[in-house]
Parts: sequence; structure tokens; C-alpha cells
Amino acid sequence: MQATINRPLLVADIGGTNARFGLIESPGAAPSRVRVLAGCDYNGLTEAALSYLDGVRPAAACLAVAAPITGGRFKMNNAPWAGSAAQIQVDLGLDHVELINDFEALALSLPSLHGPDIVAIGPDLPTGGAPMAVLGPGTGLGAAALVPTARGWLPVAGEGGHVDLSPGNDLEVEVMRLLRAECDSGGAELLLSGAGLARLHRLLGLVQGLRSEPLTAADICASRSDPRCLETVGVFCAFLGSFAGNAALTMGARGGVFLGGGILPRIADLLEVSTFRRRFEDKAPQVSDYLAAIPTVLIVAPTPALAGAAAKLDQTLEYAWTPSN
Repeated sequence: MQATINRPLLVADIGGTNARFGLIESPGAAPSRVRVLAGCDYNGLTEAALSYLDGVRPAAACLAVAAPITGGRFKMNNAPWAGSAAQIQVDLGLDHVELINDFEALALSLPSLHGPDIVAIGPDLPTGGAPMAVLGPGTGLGAAALVPTARGWLPVAGEGGHVDLSPGNDLEVEVMRLLRAECDSGGAELLLSGAGLARLHRLLGLVQGLRSEPLTAADICASRSDPRCLETVGVFCAFLGSFAGNAALTMGARGGVFLGGGILPRIADLLEVSTFRRRFEDKAPQVSDYLAAIPTVLIVAPTPALAGAAAKLDQTLEYAWTPSN
């Protein structure tokens, strides 16, 4: 699309719990006027966007949503919102709308992350130029790849959060047995998510014959004195390491595996000393050197998907900025 614009661009990262919005107000600028809205306070994406904009009229938007995008439409798995790019364009009075998966946006942000935006969980930091993967537990569990092409970076989003988890020891075998009996599935998101962390805490108690009041993911992440919470986080990180190693092998992510989502920054200190990296590399002997050379890093930048949404607009729109009247 070719356009001449004198209005800002709207970018958004719509998760199962929170909706993050920002504006791009000049060429190449970082998102500004960033706000985080609680999704439960609004009936849908349009209502949340209108509340954020408060009379501002953007020229175009890229909306990254935690849902599969099919035919320009979305229906969120972990929230009651649904809609279409066409209707949002009309409702917000936009010239153009890009509707993408939230992990597609997060993948597009990866080349811009450096320095204080990331923390190494392993021996090295990414150097760029090779395929990368990003995954992250939050309200759900997302995963995507970013592949270099002659025309720039190409994001590949999927529903990798719903693949089956593989246990790595007898304790995890018992956890998975209970999980399958309870949920009729061994899907990764059932444990590697906010609700999954709370479920894991409960299932570990059942395996060990212990019962207690259920805890939320926030309670578990905040605790540094409760042995059961620390054990739960340790098992969570171990499962995550196996999942991340599988993603690296499947996606050929020699450029690095990036860890996003809302949970991991809260437990960064525990993640660093966990078995995450050992489990990441603990695969068949013939790929041990392959995995050992792949960096794993934690994203600590506050709103990276907004930068990825802006990058998507840069790829999609051919536009020139003109001074506003």
C-alpha cells in the first residue's frame, strides 16, 4: 500500500489478560504514549482501542493478537474477544489495518533487541543473520520463528504452544499422567502458562501426597521462601527447557531462542539457576553440539511486540510522512 500520511500509526499487542497500545509518531520512532489496559474492562478490541485513542485518529494500525488469524479474522482462545480487520478498520476510521498473531509481532522485534533488552540464559548472546525462534508463557503459550530472506526478515507464526510436552524424569512422568487424566491432553500450554504454573503446583502436590490451598501464578512467582513454590518453578523451567530445545531443533533456530511472555521476567533469577539450559541441550547425542551452540536469552524489554507491530507496518506500507496541519 502506498500512502502519504500526516497522522500517527497505531500499534497494539493484545494478550489474553492485557491490551497494550502505542503510537508511532515519526518515521522509525519507537512506540510512544504506551498504555496497558485490562482486557476484562472492555467488550472487545475496538472498544479498548477507542478508549486508548481518546479522540486521536491514526492513519493505519497493526494489531497483534494472541489468536490464530484466518482470513483477516481472529477469535481469542484465552479471552472472549473476536473480530475482523475489515470491521476494525471501519470502526476506528483507519486507512489500513494489519491484523497479525502476537508472536509474529514478537518475532519481528527480535533483530532490534540488544543490550538491556535481553539477558543471556546460557553462554552466549545472539549474533544475528540466522533463523531465530521466540516462545513465551503468559496467559497462554506462544511460539514463532523469524527467518532471514533476500527481502528482509520473514516471521512464521503457528500454534506451537499446543504441542505435547515430554517429561524428563520420573516426577514429570507422574505429573504428565495426572495432567492427561485431568485434561485429556498433554499440551504444553496446560503447564507452561500462568494457569499452567498454578496447575503444576497443584499436580506436584498430588504426586507427593500433599494438599494445600491453591495458589495463583503471581503468588508462586513472588515466593522465595516456600519450598513447594520453588520446586514448582524449578519443574516449570525444566519443562520449558525441553520445550525450547524442541523448538530450536524444529525451527533450525541457530540465531538464538528468545524467551518472552509475562511470567519469565518475574522469575528471571530462578530461571538463570534452573535446569532450563541443561534440559534445552539434553537431546539425542548427534545434536548435542548443534544445541550447545544456540544462544538462549530472556527478553526483558517492556513492550517488544509493539516494536514488532511497527516493523510489520514498515514492511507492509510504502508511505511518506508529511507535517501535520
